[in-house]
Amino acid sequence: MKSHAKLITAIIALFLVSICGSAFAADNSLKKVKDKGTLVVGFCAAYPPFESRNEKTGKFEGFDVDLGAALAKQLGVKVEYRDAEWPGLIAGVNKGDFDVLVTCMSRSEARGKNVNMSDTYYKDSDVIAVRKGDDSIKTEADLKGKIVGVQLGSSAEQALDKVKGVKAIHKYNYNPEAFLDLQNKRIDAVAIGYAYAVMQSKTSKGLYQVVGQIGDKTDIVMVLTKGADQLTLALNKSLKTIRGNGTYNALVKKWLSVN
Repeated sequence: MKSHAKLITAIIALFLVSICGSAFAADNSLKKVKDKGTLVVGFCAAYPPFESRNEKTGKFEGFDVDLGAALAKQLGVKVEYRDAEWPGLIAGVNKGDFDVLVTCMSRSEARGKNVNMSDTYYKDSDVIAVRKGDDSIKTEADLKGKIVGVQLGSSAEQALDKVKGVKAIHKYNYNPEAFLDLQNKRIDAVAIGYAYAVMQSKTSKGLYQVVGQIGDKTDIVMVLTKGADQLTLALNKSLKTIRGNGTYNALVKKWLSVN
């Protein structure tokens, strides 16, 4: 009986090893990037300071842009950026339009989309932005009875949907549309990521101010097609390297510091 049990155990172990080995071998996501010599990074370039297009130079700039370049350098390849509409990003990466999404996408936004996710590369929080001088809204509780704007598909939308007593939620394709309505008093507040909100308040010549936080902090991750395990592991390793050598902190200071 013992010999039979050992034999069965050995057979099962060999079967599992063969499955895992063949699955790993079938994943050539990293090899593809290495062979073509380019990491194709997808994002929606309408979310400064993470990614946007410089109006003067026409070039992409922001934290995610520089992060993508730093990661590609660690992989020993060049970087190519592809701008796309936010709602189509995950479909695009699954279709093969991009190797990876580096676009300030939260883990909660990507969850349930049948994708690979990297380690967390930034922790963001969603906040409330109001018109400068409006003291009627200071905290999440003050949104009761108010009209609030938010970008479709964002973590801020998920947080706002949980707030009770909001009079109406206006949802926009892009954040600038929400801020325009806020400026024109069509809405009372905007729920938005902290870094973007601070940037907006700084560049709007005093039109807006950032008040209380809404929801919990969110984990920002890179998103890849499901099964791209080798590339996911390589990007995680590269992220760990640039965290350790000072590159990551320099990028945070350059783009995301609010001081």
